[in-house]
Amino acid sequence: MSGLKVAVVGGGSSYTPELVEGFIKRQAELPLAELRLIDVETGREKVEIIAALTKRQLAKAGLDVKVSVHFDRKPALEGVDYVVSQFRVGQLDARALDERIPLKYGVLGQETTGAGGFFKALRTIPVILGICRDLEEVAPNAYLINFTNPSGILAETIVRHTKTKAMGLCNNPINMHLGAARILGADPGKVNMKFLGLNHLLWAKVFMEGQDVTPRILEAMSVPSGQAGTPANVAALPYDRDFLMTLGYYPCAYQRYFYMTPEMLQVEIEAAATKGTRAEVVKKTEAELFELYKDPNLDIKPPQLAKRGGAHYSDAAVSLISAIHNDKKEIHAVNVRNGCAMPDLPADAAVEISAVISREGASPLTMGPLPPQIRGILQQVKAYEELTVAAGVTGDRNLAIQALVANPLIPSIRIATELFDEMAAAHRQYLPQFFRA
Repeated sequence: MSGLKVAVVGGGSSYTPELVEGFIKRQAELPLAELRLIDVETGREKVEIIAALTKRQLAKAGLDVKVSVHFDRKPALEGVDYVVSQFRVGQLDARALDERIPLKYGVLGQETTGAGGFFKALRTIPVILGICRDLEEVAPNAYLINFTNPSGILAETIVRHTKTKAMGLCNNPINMHLGAARILGADPGKVNMKFLGLNHLLWAKVFMEGQDVTPRILEAMSVPSGQAGTPANVAALPYDRDFLMTLGYYPCAYQRYFYMTPEMLQVEIEAAATKGTRAEVVKKTEAELFELYKDPNLDIKPPQLAKRGGAHYSDAAVSLISAIHNDKKEIHAVNVRNGCAMPDLPADAAVEISAVISREGASPLTMGPLPPQIRGILQQVKAYEELTVAAGVTGDRNLAIQALVANPLIPSIRIATELFDEMAAAHRQYLPQFFRA
């Protein structure tokens, strides 16, 4: 096998050491020859710190990999085999606005769900389209593995508006898998999952030794000690037992925002008033991480990175790249075009679903018609996502407000309109499509 050229857009992210660890763990099956770290000029200090740590990690593992830093994206993408996208437009300061401003209107501010996720999508859509245009020109055969949030909406943007070979990725399915294994007291390799839904609106059936053990997972999730698999950035409130047993599917952690909206909103309000929003907490964690990363003696991923919320990212991202590159025909949960997999959603919609991964890409497993307790909310959120993509591509304010109104977490037209105007003004520098001359 010839050496692989991999580019990381958002190379200065604190997650990059996790990604590098994934390549080191899979060095026998992924012959990495070159790693190009791409970032913006304002992130120069961070990406240079990351590059130095990356070189130390690879050297410790005995790998001869060329590591380079780039601030001009298009030439840096030329001839690459894979691109991992993990950038944040506006960085954590923009996320903090996403989280705080909605609270003034009595609605959730969260990175990927509700109004916060909506504005993160609007800021990010022009950039992901630019990356795809560059790839179509200088690396048309490359696969884009997108970890940037909101992963599902960006996957929909790519599916509908580009020809790029891409798969959206999230560490939520692997967290759910490991959480289910802990609840069952089983080796994760003996637990099988069948995922269906949208990014951060995901359900699963759980199987072990040929038996559907989903009810055992749901029973455990109704008590405080049964919240394994909940990421650090989501409050681990127990679910109502009778609701879960009737639902019949293992819901992801983010469903709490839809199923327990008042309770989750109260958690967000209290956190903002005391320790700060998640972005404000993460800024402190990031500062501590980068101080660690500067240490010339550090040559491994530090355990403190687990506090950042991206646990198991490398297992998801690098194992997916390996499945493609080595034509493994493994099943992974990815964000891809629906096709006929879930007939209750449009064929051109992006869905998060279990799919067979090979050199040809992702082949989603056919799920068939969905039960009404899943179908209703799924179709509503998908309509919101479709409108969000349309607004993000065109810069149409009216479509943007329609998108917010379609979101189950936004209670009225008035709130949608006032919230859009205030947040658009706050993020103006990152929304060129809405503020053309």
